[in-house]
Amino acid sequence: MSDELISILVLVVVFVIATTRSINMGALSFAAAFGVGELVADFSADHIFAGFPGDLFVVLVGVTYLFALARANGTTDWLVHAAIRLVGGRVALIPWVMFAISGLLTAIGAVSPAAVAIVAPLALSFAARYHISPLLMGAMVVHGAQGGGFSPISIYGSIVNGIVDREKLPGNEVTLFLASLVVNLIIAAVVFVVCGGLKLPRTAVAAGQAREDGAGEAPVDAEGRLTPARIATLSALVVLVVAVLAFDLDAGLTSITLAVALSVFWPDHGKKAVNEVTWPTVLLICGVLTYVGVLDEMGTIDYAGKAVGDIGIPLLAALLLCYIGAIVSAFASSVGIMGALIPLAVPFLAQGDIGAVGMIAALAVSATVVDVSPFSTNGALVLANAPDVDRDRFFRQLMVYGGIMVVAVPPVVWLALVVPGLG
Repeated sequence: MSDELISILVLVVVFVIATTRSINMGALSFAAAFGVGELVADFSADHIFAGFPGDLFVVLVGVTYLFALARANGTTDWLVHAAIRLVGGRVALIPWVMFAISGLLTAIGAVSPAAVAIVAPLALSFAARYHISPLLMGAMVVHGAQGGGFSPISIYGSIVNGIVDREKLPGNEVTLFLASLVVNLIIAAVVFVVCGGLKLPRTAVAAGQAREDGAGEAPVDAEGRLTPARIATLSALVVLVVAVLAFDLDAGLTSITLAVALSVFWPDHGKKAVNEVTWPTVLLICGVLTYVGVLDEMGTIDYAGKAVGDIGIPLLAALLLCYIGAIVSAFASSVGIMGALIPLAVPFLAQGDIGAVGMIAALAVSATVVDVSPFSTNGALVLANAPDVDRDRFFRQLMVYGGIMVVAVPPVVWLALVVPGLG
């Protein structure tokens, strides 16, 4: 058995053990990374640690730390009620508002995880207070971010269009953008219906009608009051948005710096917030991605992609490449996967049997629509920032939902975008 097949088999075993035993999948993945890396690939410990997602670790810790502070001093409660007033108390509109905000942020240039890091904590705080499914709210935020993610001036759009130009393939920026927007909009509409969006209040809802159990109430002051701590926290959130969008600073480092600054002035809130950082989620995500890094270094991902490219049936190869993009992207960088798969598609695209524009759009959508998976950055941010949930249950919901996206979306975009472009 080849090293690549062994590494894939070990990944399957990790999933089986984690789902049948009460063991954190991240801890299992670290052990798998050590075993496969040392015994199969002959990697050193430093080589294995090179796959540790340090940037994602800081994003998860920094964003959850900052918004835990915001919850501790009642800022999120104030923002939730401000949002309710903004839409006239119509709770049913809020998921779509979050979809639109996320999409606008990415369309004008924000990296998708940065947009989700900004919007998801507020959206999920709102969901907790008004009995909205956290899966619905999290999916709306992520799909909104991906819907706007391929505009001609966006990060994803610029990268993919740059790869197309480099490979001397025909491209269409508008088709790429609209394909992602339409697919994510349709998925969001389906999720809205399935997860109870039609049952949400469409008429004005008074603040006092929310959450009869009192969970999420502001700790001391009335929710409409702006205390010094809340003013400082709101200012910090504005600084976070400006720093990320205008100055392209790292969302994680910026968040943790702002959280530390707030903790200096309000240490009681800071102490409580540190304890609310979702450390099991951090372990889970970082462990899985470290093992995926080992797979990447071993060449397992390239091995799978090249095996598909050698099939010799362009239409089938196109479908399988979409599936590989979806599966791998659920655990790894969407941009990195697109950067690897588009060049792999060049040989059969050059034959003229399949239209390049549709194929590239199908690959891009397949590799990004699955980012609601709890192992991707966006899904991890949703999982880490959901208050008042059974986190294990929510993790399973996100994993199942991500799995549905992996299974269902590639053949749909293949039929819609690739098959009509047959030569």
